[in-house]
Amino acid sequence: MATVNLGAIKFNWKGAYNNSTAYVVDDVVSSGGSSYVCILASQGNAVSNGTYWNIMSSAGTNGTNGTDLTSTLTTQGDILYRDGSGLQRLGYGTSGKVLTTKGSGQNPTWETASGGKILQVVQSVKSDTASWGASATTRVATGLSASITPSATTSKILIQYMVNIGYLGSNSQWYLHLFKDSTEINNGDASSSRKQAHNMWGGSFNGNLEEYMSHTMNGVFLDSPSTTSSTTYSIKHTDATGTGTYYINRSHRDNNASGYDPRFVSNMVLMEVGA
Repeated sequence: MATVNLGAIKFNWKGAYNNSTAYVVDDVVSSGGSSYVCILASQGNAVSNGTYWNIMSSAGTNGTNGTDLTSTLTTQGDILYRDGSGLQRLGYGTSGKVLTTKGSGQNPTWETASGGKILQVVQSVKSDTASWGASATTRVATGLSASITPSATTSKILIQYMVNIGYLGSNSQWYLHLFKDSTEINNGDASSSRKQAHNMWGGSFNGNLEEYMSHTMNGVFLDSPSTTSSTTYSIKHTDATGTGTYYINRSHRDNNASGYDPRFVSNMVLMEVGA
C-alpha cells in the first residue's frame, strides 16, 4: 500500500520569513515582496540560500512595471509614460498648455497650443451716443475702439465690428477707416486721386424722411501686429464733402417716440489667434 504524506498535500503559509523559525519542506514565506517555498528543512538560512528555498513569485520593481505607481505619480494631474528605461512621471503642467507627442523614441511634453487656437477674446461695447463734424480728408474718431495685448509676436488678431451711424440723407457717401493705433490699415489700393477707405456707405433718402437716416456697417479683418505690446484698433470716419454732422448709435433726428428713431449699440471684438 502506498504511503501518503498528508503534510505535503498543500503548501503551508508561514507569513513573513523569520530567522529564528524552523521551517520544513513545503512551508511558504514572504520576503521583500516575493514568496519562497522551503525545499529542505532548516532554521536560520535566508531565503536567498537556494539549498533551502525556491522562489514561488517575484516582486516587481516599484514604479517601473506597474505594480506600485504611487511612488511615481505623486500629484493630482500627473501623467504616466514610458521612457527608454521604464515608467516615468510627467507633472501636471501649466494651465492652458497642451500635451504634445514628439514621435518615436521621444518623450511627451507640455507645450503652448499652436495652429489657430483662439488665445484670448476682447470685446468693446459702445451703447452711448456721440456726434462729430464731417471731414472729407481728416479721419475723425467715431468712439468705437478696443485694445488687446498679444501673448506672442507670431499671433494674429481677428477684428470684427458693427457700428451704427446716423446722418442726413443729403450726405450720400461716407467712409469708414480701420486704424491700428495711429496707422490706417486694410484700405483699398491707391488709384490717382481717389480716396482710400476700409468701408463705404453710399445712398440717398429723399423728402422729409431724410433725418431718419441711419445705417449699420460691419467689417472683418485678420491683422498681424507682430508685437506683444498693447494694441488699439479703432474705427474712424470721413465723408465725400466735409459737411454735415454724423452720429453714432442714433439717427440724425433722434425723435423721442416709441416706434421710430431707436437708440443703437456698436461693438468691436478682437480675437488673438495663435500662429
